[in-house]
Parts: sequence; C-alpha cells; structure tokens
Amino acid sequence: MDPSDLLVRLSRAMETLGLRYFVTGSTATVFFGEPRFTNDIDVVVELPAQRAADFCAQFPGPEFYVDEHAVRSAAEMFGQFNIIHPESGLKIGVMVPDDSPFNRSRFIRAVVEQVSEAATVRFASPEDVILKKLEYHQQGGADKHLRDITGVLRIRGVTLDREYVSDWAARLGLSETWNALIADYDARANDVTKD
Repeated sequence: MDPSDLLVRLSRAMETLGLRYFVTGSTATVFFGEPRFTNDIDVVVELPAQRAADFCAQFPGPEFYVDEHAVRSAAEMFGQFNIIHPESGLKIGVMVPDDSPFNRSRFIRAVVEQVSEAATVRFASPEDVILKKLEYHQQGGADKHLRDITGVLRIRGVTLDREYVSDWAARLGLSETWNALIADYDARANDVTKD
C-alpha cells in the first residue's frame, strides 16, 4: 500500500461511516503546494465515542493496527490516536477536534478534491492548512512548516484568501510569523516579476 492508496482507503471509510472529516497537515500541503516526502496522513474526524468500535472495524487487523481504547479515549477527550499499516510503515494520525470557532470554520471551508480518476478526498482548505502549519511552527519551531506554507503560496498564491488567513492569524496569535512570511514571499515575487 502506498500513501495515495491509504488516503483513498481513509476517505472511503469515513464516507461509509458517515463521519465528517478532512485531511490536513503535510499531506494537504503536498496536495495544495509542492511535493515532498511524507509517510503520515493527518486527518481531523468528528468521532463520537459510541462509534469507536465501528471506526476500528473499518481498519481491521492484521492489515492495520488501531487500539479501540485509544480511539474511545480520544473521542471523549478531544485527543488523537494512530492507525498503523505495519506492512508499509504508513501511519494515519487521527485528531478528534473540540467545538471551537476555528474548528467549526475549518469544517465549513473543507474542500472535496479529485485525487484519482475514481476517488475524491475532503481536505482542509489551503488557508486553514496554512494556519495550522503556522500553529505547529509556533509550537515546535520546525522550519519544514514554513517551507510547506511557502510551497502552498507558490502554487495557490493568486487564489488564496489572504484576508481570511490574516484574520484568523490575529485571533490565534500567529500574526507575527504570518506577516513576516507573506512579506518575504511578496518581496521575492516582486523581484521575479522585475527580472
């Protein structure tokens, strides 16, 4: 199984269960931006605790490993858990969101994208992917998050809703990094157009 197969498998499982979800993280930045290697898929799922067994049944062993206790606990506590595909080493990181204004906005703005001739997947919007990457950078400082954002800007820059990003960046305490990043991106874009 490769990452694209796992992504489709995940999407179909969520549709079968009737659960609201969207893919985010590096998988989304690669889809909306520039390619880089990632063997993890991050997904946000509205998962009621009473659906934990149904959820696990979509990823049966021994093909997959998922701990039903961890699933139920994450659903009750708005936490996260992993689904492992041992043969390939691929992992799905599942996050169960709280009912915050930002999470509500992310679900409303999620977009369905064609990933193959026969499959679609629901992704967080490019703007929300950027905001979460800004948040991850602030929490851990990893430069890969800024590179991911720059990749999305390069590919989606013209269509990106900057006002939305700026508004939420201010609400989430991310404005300093966002403003510096977008100023640098705009300066580089202007240099290219002058050449």
